[in-house]
Amino acid sequence: MHLPEGTKIVVASHNDGKLREFADLMGPFGLEAKSAREFGLPEPDETGTTFEENAYIKAHAAAKATGLPALSDDSGLMIDALQGAPGVYTANWAETPDGTRDFGVAMQRAEVAMQEVGAVEPRQRKGRFVAVICLASPDGEAEYFRGEAEGTLVWPPRGEKGFGYDPVFVPDGHTRTFGEMTAEEKHGWKPGQEEALSHRAKAFQKFARAKLGSA
Repeated sequence: MHLPEGTKIVVASHNDGKLREFADLMGPFGLEAKSAREFGLPEPDETGTTFEENAYIKAHAAAKATGLPALSDDSGLMIDALQGAPGVYTANWAETPDGTRDFGVAMQRAEVAMQEVGAVEPRQRKGRFVAVICLASPDGEAEYFRGEAEGTLVWPPRGEKGFGYDPVFVPDGHTRTFGEMTAEEKHGWKPGQEEALSHRAKAFQKFARAKLGSA
């Protein structure tokens, strides 16, 4: 499925942070991005046990409902000391009793869990962000693009940029958290920076090269 300039595509997410990132990433390619919320679509239950399965559930539901190609991602934080948790349940760790999500709560929960298993030294606090983008067509066809960012979990949180667990994640080769970095740095748009840094931007780079003719 090639996506020529001007293609209208549904971003199958209700997460404002993700929507901002995808709008930033898709803008230079001339795609007309529409959010699932603009179509009044409900959030489907993410019943998958892998990032690929959950990304497909969201993208296929949006594509089928709108008749347009839809793009979704499922992403999460995998912490080595916690045997890969929270993984596909990353957003669930932010859930509060009133049904909202608070990623301050999620970051605290991850820190407590690492402390409980004795992960206090930087070498014991390695992990990675994973993002899988799914591009789905209304007929059910789907393609997947995966990006990963390796790094170290720090405490306390640092930075007000980004969203989710960004303020506690320092990518390898850097000293600042994603929460302290600009969108341009994370997306690989900083002058002299050829490759994307964040997991979502890495996945999108693969998507762009395959579907948009990006170099």
